[in-house]
Amino acid sequence: MVSNTINTGVKTKLSSSNIATNPKGILGKDDFMKLLLTELKYQDPTSPMDTEKMLTQTSQLATLESSDNTKKALEKLTSQLSVSANLGIVGAIGKMASLGKDTILVSKDSKPSFDLYFKHDIQSGSVNIKDKNGNVVKTLTLKPQKGGVLNFAWDGTNNNGKRVAEGEYSISANYTDGNSGSYSTTYGTFPIESVKFDNGNALLKLGNSYFPLGKIKEISE
Repeated sequence: MVSNTINTGVKTKLSSSNIATNPKGILGKDDFMKLLLTELKYQDPTSPMDTEKMLTQTSQLATLESSDNTKKALEKLTSQLSVSANLGIVGAIGKMASLGKDTILVSKDSKPSFDLYFKHDIQSGSVNIKDKNGNVVKTLTLKPQKGGVLNFAWDGTNNNGKRVAEGEYSISANYTDGNSGSYSTTYGTFPIESVKFDNGNALLKLGNSYFPLGKIKEISE
């Protein structure tokens, strides 16, 4: 570690501009070089700087230079790896992603809406909303329509028209495609439609919303 003190025998006055640009008073390699040159300039001719001391300070400067270059190289490498990782996420478009849970949060007086992904066209079926105990509190009827990501609005009431309590509710659907096929789907699993970048962070479009990569629990074919 480089010492930040060189005995020059000369008092150096810090200007207000230096303090403003370097408020923490951290000395870099250029500062050490200036101090070393100042020490050489004002040394006593009858008692010049010790050669060993000069070599030690020069060695310290070289170490500081090497450390600074290593830091810059690591920062550049980190930036490149980040870009490479984000670009790799683009390859996930078209694959299935799971948020790791099939629930939505219902707060007081809210009227939540949610998306569900249907792989096949719908002939008939229903969407079931369940409380934390697994009891169906609301059933929404599915009409014949094309499959894909469909959005549903829920007024937050149960099948009796009463307001449900605050908390998390799981959502699933059972449906047929009109060709003797029976299927099911749950909230939280969607195809990845696109990827966008916000300040270098990858956001994946699932349904009609974008989610950061950290929210994705699983990506599969």
